[in-house]
Amino acid sequence: MARGEGAEQFSSGLLPTAKTLSQDGIKIAKLSPQQERKRALTVWSKVCFAIGGAPYQITGTALGFFLQIFLLDVALLDPLNASVILFVGRAWDAVTDPTVGFLVSRTPWTRHGRMMPWILVSTIPAVLCYFLIWVVPPIEQGKIMWYLLFYCLFQTLQTCFHVPYSALTMFISTEQSERDSATAYRMTIEVFGTVIGTAVQGQIVGMAVTPCTNLTNSSNHSVQGNTSQIFNERRAYMIASGVISLIYVLCAVVLFFGVREQNNRVGLKAQKHVSFRTGLRLVIGHGPYVKLVLAFLFTSLAFMLLEGNFALFIKYTLGFRKDFQNILLVIMLSATITIPMWQWFLCRFGKKTAVYIGITWAVPFMILVVCVESNLIVSYIVSIAAGASVAAAFLLPWSMLPDVVDDFKVQNPTSQGHEAIFYSFYVFFTKFASGVSLGVSTLSLSFAGYVTGVCVQSDSVNLTLKVLVSAAPVLLIALGLLIFKTYPIDEERRQYNNKQLQMLLRSELESEMEALKPDITA
Repeated sequence: MARGEGAEQFSSGLLPTAKTLSQDGIKIAKLSPQQERKRALTVWSKVCFAIGGAPYQITGTALGFFLQIFLLDVALLDPLNASVILFVGRAWDAVTDPTVGFLVSRTPWTRHGRMMPWILVSTIPAVLCYFLIWVVPPIEQGKIMWYLLFYCLFQTLQTCFHVPYSALTMFISTEQSERDSATAYRMTIEVFGTVIGTAVQGQIVGMAVTPCTNLTNSSNHSVQGNTSQIFNERRAYMIASGVISLIYVLCAVVLFFGVREQNNRVGLKAQKHVSFRTGLRLVIGHGPYVKLVLAFLFTSLAFMLLEGNFALFIKYTLGFRKDFQNILLVIMLSATITIPMWQWFLCRFGKKTAVYIGITWAVPFMILVVCVESNLIVSYIVSIAAGASVAAAFLLPWSMLPDVVDDFKVQNPTSQGHEAIFYSFYVFFTKFASGVSLGVSTLSLSFAGYVTGVCVQSDSVNLTLKVLVSAAPVLLIALGLLIFKTYPIDEERRQYNNKQLQMLLRSELESEMEALKPDITA
């Protein structure tokens, strides 16, 4: 091989971060300004990456708010059967996260990367299953199997999309600042995705929703209903699911063509595949990761309790039946607007400080809303404050997970490629918190005597709702922050890890180039 051919091979992509030099061979030099610019993510790349997170939030919001109502009032399933579908779907979803994470970590690199093929292949089947969840089949005996099948299939296929997408954060850049910036873009779009999911599903379905009934005739209404109204609701749910399915596909296309997955080369020479048990033991045995996940498990559960019951609290306890959709929209819009503020705050004052300020921001307002007499203005103020804390709860975990992965790489330089396992188990615990929130809320309201479809609930139900949106979340936030005090990765350690990873990268590039030097000079 001629010298010019060797240099051309290096410059064309074999070692894109290296700089080739002169006639005495190949040496490692610092990155040129042009190469530094290439390593920086463009705004367009960050936006495309962020758009890829919208499908998970849009479909999750629609399913979270409307699936239970759909199964009971539109598909006309027995409440026990509906509970089985929701519980089994959540449990199955939780199992698939670490499984898919392990399979992704064993996936070989392709010309599109290691994460992108999973995202591409899973999109169309996921969209089809999502649409069929909202279809009422023309059979009576097999309804439960229909919804159980397509709900579990959708959860599996969405996991095949979301786990690789979450781990993709580690492969869009090797720079912490760039990953943090891309994460801020992502969280902004994801929170906006919850707005889209609420607006699309809520507005379309809301046009066909039956009004509430008096307690005395609620039994007749729930059993018989109006036939034409039910068919209108079925059509509305199908239209809404079709619109959301189209948005899902468009977001996946933008992500695939707008983001280039980078091969993080640190540790590739020494990397070897490990068993699932070994990889799991390494990940779970990493102290900072365990502390971070446990802390955010409690805070996530707190905000999920608040979000899952706030609509019921507004409608029944506060009595603002006609305003609850607007109040929910204010929460999501407030969260969307304040994401950039929290990104600036964590860059200026550090991530740990941002956690303490951001997560506790809504606590005084949670207490205020249950202590003062029913007041619409106070409700909107609480919604704005809650939205700001929701934004922090969205942004900070995903901004801090890459720091934990970097810390693991520094401490285990010969055991790499576990990014998907780190992210999949965090997603698993997040979904676990969601399942616990749903279960606790449903059981608590059931024991309190909650009746569907009525205009006024009993005092015991109103007291239960106050606990679910105030006392319980405040307690969980306090527990989460106590655990977070033991989290060891501060700004100084982050900078140290970043420098160590850059040194590992340069050292490995130098070793590879020295090994290839005889072929080039031959």
